[in-house]
Amino acid sequence: MAKPVDVNETSFDKVVLQAKEPVLVDFWAPWCGPCKMVGPLVEELAKEYSGRVSFVKVNVDENQPLSSRYSIRGIPTLLLFKQGKPMQQVVGFRPKAELQKMLDESLTKG
Repeated sequence: MAKPVDVNETSFDKVVLQAKEPVLVDFWAPWCGPCKMVGPLVEELAKEYSGRVSFVKVNVDENQPLSSRYSIRGIPTLLLFKQGKPMQQVVGFRPKAELQKMLDESLTKG
């Protein structure tokens, strides 16, 4: 069963930037209400897209330099990486269907 993996500054480059498949990064914090709403959606999507898209979580409180590196100003922020580059960003809560559309588009575009 696929689940989002927690990454930090040490593991981020290997897990996200060197991944062969698209990677959705969930920048979040435990005190953030909207993050608690997005978390279960990310877990559902991880199951549905298992083997096609990887899912990781970055706790912004514990990884502030990494958050700064990608200019994370609000959370939750979902950042979709493809071939090591950030391609799309979603800030705040979005419905599951909107996230699915973003992931589907990333899989169909070269």
